[in-house]
Amino acid sequence: MNAPPPGPTAAFRAARDTLLRHRTDPAAAHREFRWPRPARFNWALDWFDAVAADPARRDRTALRLVHGPRLADDTTLTWAGLSRRSARLANRLRGLGVRRGDPVLLLLDNQEALWETMLAAVKLGAVLVPTYITATAAELEDRVERAGVRCVVADAGLIDRLGQWRPDVPLAIAVPAAGPPWKPYEDHGTASADFRPDGPTDARDPLLRYFTSGTTSRPKLVEHTHTSYPIGHLTGMYWNGLLPGDAHLNVSAPGWAKHAWSSFFTPWNAEAAVVALDSAASARPETVLDVLRTRAITSFCAPPTVWRALLAAGPGPRPPALREAVSAGEPLDAGLLHSFRRAWGIAVREGYGQTETTARLGWTPGADPVPDHVGHPLPGCDALLTDPGTGREVPDGTPGELCLDLAERPVGLMRGYADDPARTAGAFADGRYRTGDLMVRSPGGPLRCLGRTDDRFNSSGHLLSPRELEAVVLRCPAVREAAVVPVPDPAGRQVPKAYIVLAPGASPGAAADAVFALLRAELPEEKRIRALEFRASLPRTPSGKVRRAALRNAAPGPGHRPRPDR
Repeated sequence: MNAPPPGPTAAFRAARDTLLRHRTDPAAAHREFRWPRPARFNWALDWFDAVAADPARRDRTALRLVHGPRLADDTTLTWAGLSRRSARLANRLRGLGVRRGDPVLLLLDNQEALWETMLAAVKLGAVLVPTYITATAAELEDRVERAGVRCVVADAGLIDRLGQWRPDVPLAIAVPAAGPPWKPYEDHGTASADFRPDGPTDARDPLLRYFTSGTTSRPKLVEHTHTSYPIGHLTGMYWNGLLPGDAHLNVSAPGWAKHAWSSFFTPWNAEAAVVALDSAASARPETVLDVLRTRAITSFCAPPTVWRALLAAGPGPRPPALREAVSAGEPLDAGLLHSFRRAWGIAVREGYGQTETTARLGWTPGADPVPDHVGHPLPGCDALLTDPGTGREVPDGTPGELCLDLAERPVGLMRGYADDPARTAGAFADGRYRTGDLMVRSPGGPLRCLGRTDDRFNSSGHLLSPRELEAVVLRCPAVREAAVVPVPDPAGRQVPKAYIVLAPGASPGAAADAVFALLRAELPEEKRIRALEFRASLPRTPSGKVRRAALRNAAPGPGHRPRPDR
């Protein structure tokens, strides 16, 4: 008689342990790893609470919130403590009317209530709509409308941005208490810590609705399930190189998918501790460096903008406990990679994913990253590059759009765009998910990201990729940051222009000469940038991505320099 299949907790743990066992052997991990595909799965109940119930694990640190330079001021919560607190909150929310499938908007910084509410909502089967705390009143109104929000949990200092309360949102909870119609968050402390779900959770049910950064168009509303992010983030755990008991610091604001990646599912899948700073502290490189050194951080994840700020502040010696360092969100230029190799003797490993997917590509622990490349497919993942026009697979060395084969739906892939079935159908056409990202496979297999397919532009009959041009500009020592966009020239054509932030001590005149000389040496005439503009900073989204639309629409500023004649 055949044994019954393992339950969701055992199947998840077995897949997780395979990746841990082959943490530095990606070939073995690819060979042995199999995605768990349970029919029913609730990550907060079947995984987080299962770890919290284990006597050997229950009292380990799950969450550390840093409030200042003194360790004594930190808030530390154990697995068992968070399990109880989120159970009480889940019971309280259910008592107030939150039901399975109800969208719950979160407007919270990195504070205890954020993690408690996320766990509680997962337990209930509610749908989380995380939102960054700098969202404007107009952005919040758009999110409430498009995500169908039924409950809001918000920091009391931010609720004025929500304006006149809407009758179609029946529940509002403030942290801490505020006046009506806001219910006090603190009241959940008296609720029962014995949470019983109203039934099993279908693993295909919606769990998260994330708005994308909208760097070139209106933000998309991405919907994930109880499988796609919780289980899908096993690849993020592998890419980060996390181990049980690690202390993982991620610099990302709540409201962005990267926060769920590296401050929720990824570290807790590994049974590591999440270490978090509030948004103001995260913006101070000196504070980040101090936390890396004083909180025994073993794994650190930050976007390139943060790595650049740390370098400008003077990184000093390597933090004593730091073992793993990764970067995602935008390309990590070769200069940053080499600078931290020299300063800390550590390779900052780049990875790739989207709000629509979990981590798909990356340099794994022990790898020697190739500059300007995002790495190889992670265990359980593949990388199909196709011609955007014909859909045919392209050979190595030829740019193609990264696609995922839907013959067996990839774990870690979104359910779709929640409010846009036509966009969903377009993204999933012809048996593939089209990422919209243009890549090229280099010798040996690593992939290099050339940017979004819709970022490319035609200049005098030549199709140009902004990121390819930016990679050349960033090789100039006088350049700290660069972004390339198309602009019209007097002849009515589209030509490439670079917006540049200078490195400390560099002058615009000398930098312009050096950049144009580099472009002449490394690029054919048809690809060369025709103008530069120097700025104190580049416009970015709250998640750190360059807002190219703002640059395309900007009038030339005082730092504008057209290409000199030969």
